[in-house]
Amino acid sequence: MVLRSESAVAVPARPLSRARFRIKEGTAFGWMMAALPLLFLVAFVGYPFVYGIWLSLENRSVARPAVFVGLGNFIADARDPVFWQVVRNTFVYTIVATVLKAGGGLALALVMNQNFRGKNLVRAMVLLPFIVPTVLSTIAWMWILDPAFSVLNWFLVHLGERPPGPSWLGNPYLAMGSVIFVNTWRGLPFYAITLLAGLQTIPGDLYDAATIDGAGSWHRFRYVTLPLLQPVILIVTMFSVIFTFSDFQLVYVLTRGGPANATHLFATYSFDIAMSAGQLGRGASVALAMLPALALVIAALTLYMRRRRW
Repeated sequence: MVLRSESAVAVPARPLSRARFRIKEGTAFGWMMAALPLLFLVAFVGYPFVYGIWLSLENRSVARPAVFVGLGNFIADARDPVFWQVVRNTFVYTIVATVLKAGGGLALALVMNQNFRGKNLVRAMVLLPFIVPTVLSTIAWMWILDPAFSVLNWFLVHLGERPPGPSWLGNPYLAMGSVIFVNTWRGLPFYAITLLAGLQTIPGDLYDAATIDGAGSWHRFRYVTLPLLQPVILIVTMFSVIFTFSDFQLVYVLTRGGPANATHLFATYSFDIAMSAGQLGRGASVALAMLPALALVIAALTLYMRRRRW
């Protein structure tokens, strides 16, 4: 006679098998949902990136067979004085434009967060520079900055400037300042709307408590708004640095890298070498040269965000 204790009673296997089936079914459904985005990334991001790396290792010209040269294209870039001018231009363009967009976007967000008449209309108007196609808005800026038909020069001449006025896109320093200004004008809405969303998540009780403690407007901004908004500022700054560092349309349409390579960035210089000069390998190497610097900036911002405890 065999005695069976309560702990030795066999558990039916059917519920466990059903649970396993549900887990497998859910996993398969998740992979099916992720398959299309993964295929999209592989086809339109992964393949061009890998092909660009391979192309940068070849001496590849239009209508000529490719010759493997290893790091020869990168060595040629390092010996090219125009390449180092492009590096300097890109960093100046990115740093100055990002600082201006961050400061201006924060100011706009603080203004739009207030209650005033026509607030919704102002928010809609702020979005206009961002939603207008880049090429279309840049062509409009070409007319505004044109030395002969410039509206800006017309005002300056009537204010006492010697005609025909400054050559905004013909002077190296004015050309760089012009493309930075246009990039700032276009990128301000991205900062402003994102920071406005962050401002609206800050509880009003914190401002009331700070006011009761005697904090003025500056102290409320310094010790309440800015610390709570800092994660949003860092994230939007990271995206802005990526977009600005790899900018192409605005600069190429406005100045095509001129005058005298004064506004050439990595993207525009790479396009000119690859498409205009027909040196596809050199163009790919210039385009890939931006990755280490951009990766360092993103890594620094990411590490800073991880170390902070919000």
